[in-house]
Amino acid sequence: MCGRYEIIDGKRVYSRFRVAQPMLPMPEIPDNGDVRPTQHVLALQADRILASMRWGLVPAWAQDLRIGSKMINARSEGIASKPSFRRPLRSRRCIIPASAFFEWQGSPGAKVKYRIARKDDELFGFAGLYDTWRDPGDPAGGELATCAIITTHPNDLVAPIHNRMPAILLPEDEDYWLDPDLTEPEEIISLLRPYPAALLAAKPARV
Repeated sequence: MCGRYEIIDGKRVYSRFRVAQPMLPMPEIPDNGDVRPTQHVLALQADRILASMRWGLVPAWAQDLRIGSKMINARSEGIASKPSFRRPLRSRRCIIPASAFFEWQGSPGAKVKYRIARKDDELFGFAGLYDTWRDPGDPAGGELATCAIITTHPNDLVAPIHNRMPAILLPEDEDYWLDPDLTEPEEIISLLRPYPAALLAAKPARV
């Protein structure tokens, strides 16, 4: 599971992810050391334009926005066959920039919060899915973009802390992930692998 992450020094997002931003000046990306589900987050779409999305995917066919609070993550295993994710997997993939993510280790009441980031403090991108939802009870209502972070098996660094980790894309895989012509589930899912443990560091975080 990935339920908290951070984005610090967000101005780096524009160069790191080669953002195509038609409006100048580019909007500032405020620091957020505790990004939580249902908050609005930044996600990079196929055209490399940053979009604001609500964290917690609400399928286009859903009747109630509240379903999104249960779908902040999408497990990579079986993702191609799940009704909520199979269409976004083929055509609505995104990258969610981050500087670190958090996991907790231990028993209730004695859990230690770990901050997991690249050793060089470079930004990385979670593999994500998004969809667009319109409230069926409000014909005049606007559309809401929502997203989920895909999770996969943990690498050797994360495994002692948690049994899941976010699927972080290698930089060389990011263009493939965003490529709208890539629609075969087998090829897409092959990009969802545990991030190399040697590139990451995990340290107890201040609560």
